Amino acid sequence: MLFYYIRHADPIYQPDSITPLGARQAEALAKRLALFGLDKIYVSTSNRAIQTAQPTCELLKIVPELLDFCNESYAFNEFSIIDEQGKKRWIFEDARYRRLLASAEVRQLGDKWYMHPVFGEEKFRSGIERIHREADRFLLSLGYEHDINESVYKVVRPNNDRVALFAHAGFGILFLSYVLDISFPEFSIHFDMCHTGMTVIEFAEVEGYAIPKVKVWSDDAHLYREGLPLNYNNRLRF
Repeated sequence: MLFYYIRHADPIYQPDSITPLGARQAEALAKRLALFGLDKIYVSTSNRAIQTAQPTCELLKIVPELLDFCNESYAFNEFSIIDEQGKKRWIFEDARYRRLLASAEVRQLGDKWYMHPVFGEEKFRSGIERIHREADRFLLSLGYEHDINESVYKVVRPNNDRVALFAHAGFGILFLSYVLDISFPEFSIHFDMCHTGMTVIEFAEVEGYAIPKVKVWSDDAHLYREGLPLNYNNRLRF
């Protein structure tokens, strides 16, 4: 299986939608995905994810399945803090917490990183457990049973499908760190996603098991092809 994780296009967060530029990004992405096709499309229940997926669904004539557990509003409530200016933001965006997430004392806690007293265990623990539970259920529906202790997936239903999930960056950091069995603290401070960035993960079966491997991370070549601005999330130019 090839699993495509795609962040939504240039957003308007209030109200939840995408900008005119975002609509053009979504169309560029659809042209790219149509070259090789998809077998299944899943979409977060957020409007910005739905609007991003729409051109792809129309080109490929696929009816998407909505996944409410991917809606970023839940993850943001679970993994946000109030910064020194009184603004609510992701834990991994705040300078104080980023230093702590990078620290040896947090790394030594491994998968139980949320037990560090500064984090307030209960809030983050319940969020982690929710995402892990739903991620396992979702991947099992695709034929892959997560063996957490061994960091592999048992292939219970082999397939060569191309499966796409249109969702978000913040949620995606939480979701993909678990899918790839990489520590969330390290993953969250070292990886980001651009608008309509396409991540491709291969679940290649070897003797009944699969260890997912990232082939592409948050690639935006479709924007370049269509001559669209390449400002990374409207902030950086490379």
